[in-house]
Amino acid sequence: MRLNHLLGALLCAVVLPAQAQSGNEWAGYDDVFEGGARQANVWQWGWTGIYGTSLAVNAYQSSEASDRDDRFDARVGVVKSALALGGMLLDRQPHPAALAEYERLKASGDISGVQALGLELAQAERERRGWGARVNSLVVNGVAGAVIAADGRESDAAVNFATGMLVNELQIWTQPNQASSAINRFQPANLSLGPVTIPGEYALMVSPQQLGATWRY
Repeated sequence: MRLNHLLGALLCAVVLPAQAQSGNEWAGYDDVFEGGARQANVWQWGWTGIYGTSLAVNAYQSSEASDRDDRFDARVGVVKSALALGGMLLDRQPHPAALAEYERLKASGDISGVQALGLELAQAERERRGWGARVNSLVVNGVAGAVIAADGRESDAAVNFATGMLVNELQIWTQPNQASSAINRFQPANLSLGPVTIPGEYALMVSPQQLGATWRY
């Protein structure tokens, strides 16, 4: 609801410059959607490979490691890696689908549709970097740490938990954020209040904590 109010206010009060539909702007949209899809594919395959390799290594260590504690930790690692790998396969990045929709909108010259799609993609990026993206990792790593602690190795449990959370943070912050970055750039615009026109710049601000608009002149 807040986003709808925000967009409505901008449409009523802000007059964008005439060059808004220029070739340069289309090139900017190309960078956002094509770059996002490209990074999404690299991210998807990269982290899938990391977790797949981790699963294979832990599976081997769970039976072949010479130390009993190492075998125990590897069994915990098998479960964590399998869950992470499953998450990668089931939870796909939205950017490839957004690129396909963008190409359709671009072919029809629907600039307003492209802008709405960009906002939707930025919102998805925001959600994927928010606290909700950390809940599953917190639960999995918390349970894994508790299992190791129950084995009488509290320090190893703490290291396992911290390492798992750090890896999850790296996974979150290496996700594509081209749409959010593009929206957060200031664009020239005029603010019209009755007979008064104020030149300035505006930006739709998207971050993991908030979604809003900023005006400067």
